[in-house]
Amino acid sequence: MFLSTNDYLLPCLNKSLFGIDCPGCGIQRAFMLLTKGDFVAAFKMYPAIYTLLLFGLFILITFKFRFKNKQKIIISFATINVLVIVISYCIKMKPLFTL
Repeated sequence: MFLSTNDYLLPCLNKSLFGIDCPGCGIQRAFMLLTKGDFVAAFKMYPAIYTLLLFGLFILITFKFRFKNKQKIIISFATINVLVIVISYCIKMKPLFTL
């Protein structure tokens, strides 16, 4: 019997307790899809995966290089990420609120 990488994913506490996805639900599975090269499925699973990866990459780069407007860039990346996460979460939860 072989274990897959999906056996090591953390369960969502919000979904376990309330049965409703949280804004972060899907990020682990999307990252696993990215590592397998399934880029479209990763986007469908969690649309913010790409903006979060770019944000993380920029943060890592700032440890090596200096940027003149580092704070403004970080705030811009964070704002974009929050917007993408909130909008995609609202779209995902829309069927829950429609009658």
